[in-house]
Amino acid sequence: MTRGLALRRCEGLFQRVASRAAGSVLRESHGSSYASWESHGWSHAPRESRSHDGPQLDQSCSPPFRAIRRSRKFSSSSSERSGGNSRGGDSLSLPGVKHIVAVASAKGGVGKSTTAVNLAVALSHHLRLRVGLLDADVFGPSLPKLLGLESAGRPLLASPSPGSPMLPLQAYGLLCMSMGFLMPADVAAVWRGPMVMAAVEKLLRGTKWGRLDVLVVDMPPGTGDVQLSLSQRARLSGALIVSTPQDLALMDARRGVTMFRQVNVPVLGLVENMSYFTCPECAHRSHIFGHGGAREAATELGIEFIAEVPLLPSIRSRSDSGHPVALGEAVASEGEDWGAEGPGAECGGATRGEGAGGEAAVVGTYERMARRVWEKLEEQAQAGGAAQGPTIVND
Repeated sequence: MTRGLALRRCEGLFQRVASRAAGSVLRESHGSSYASWESHGWSHAPRESRSHDGPQLDQSCSPPFRAIRRSRKFSSSSSERSGGNSRGGDSLSLPGVKHIVAVASAKGGVGKSTTAVNLAVALSHHLRLRVGLLDADVFGPSLPKLLGLESAGRPLLASPSPGSPMLPLQAYGLLCMSMGFLMPADVAAVWRGPMVMAAVEKLLRGTKWGRLDVLVVDMPPGTGDVQLSLSQRARLSGALIVSTPQDLALMDARRGVTMFRQVNVPVLGLVENMSYFTCPECAHRSHIFGHGGAREAATELGIEFIAEVPLLPSIRSRSDSGHPVALGEAVASEGEDWGAEGPGAECGGATRGEGAGGEAAVVGTYERMARRVWEKLEEQAQAGGAAQGPTIVND
């Protein structure tokens, strides 16, 4: 199949991809001060007709071809224009952004979003860097919830002119962008791959990031369209892989490492999330999901084992309340409130001291993680380690 025919078929798919959900998204005129889907060429409301087979989409509605046509650098023609696997000059860079870091795993539910948010917070608060945070998970955006921005409204446009870039929302000193800011929380993005890639491209390049030391990208699970698109169309400085200790998660983490290596994106290291649970009574560590698997996998893969993050209730509660634990605010942690009898009073008297200051220890873990990631990024930049550029994957 020729590439031109493939592209025409992709465009034809959009006639069938539009859904009633797409029609319910927020739409504004080009003169609006707020970002919306239509002002960026992403969505057109389908018109619904009725038949004995149930609701059908009117095929006369115009699909958002403009976004796709502007994004065709994903095709092999971009490789030809830029000379094979080179990065094509500055075409893949974001103006003013020094490093772009992908936080990724091929497995869902391992804590990528939590890790990405707390890494970004630690880079900003503990290392005093200028940090942006991009939520690249179009189907399940988590950023609004994790940063307490659910009621913050839509991003403003830099100017009322059509195609104007969006101004990122701000939380805890971070510049943030997510599909969750542009659509209601109960609306699903019923899109196929090319539409998703166009949306991610808009979130990445249609946002006025300004000058940043690091842009942290919270990747969706898998090794598919979004991962390949960002790897091939943005100058990723590196990828941080997140996994839990069990074999099932580590299998997919290995796939993620392999994918980034195939597209020549440096793998910064591996983070083991939910490594252990510390009993709040006796401070005994329980390795609920296994022990040592991620460290062994990192050794096998030849990458650095960056950190292990425990399974701590305050990480969950802080995330749910929109206050990332890496902020390090002074609150009582799960292991600090022992009561008058002291630790171990109800669990056989074992006092290992692991529970005391549990949240403070996690704050330190994220700070060390951020420091090590930044060191690797700077070492890589000085050595020219990220200069090779992505391999274009066409199949």
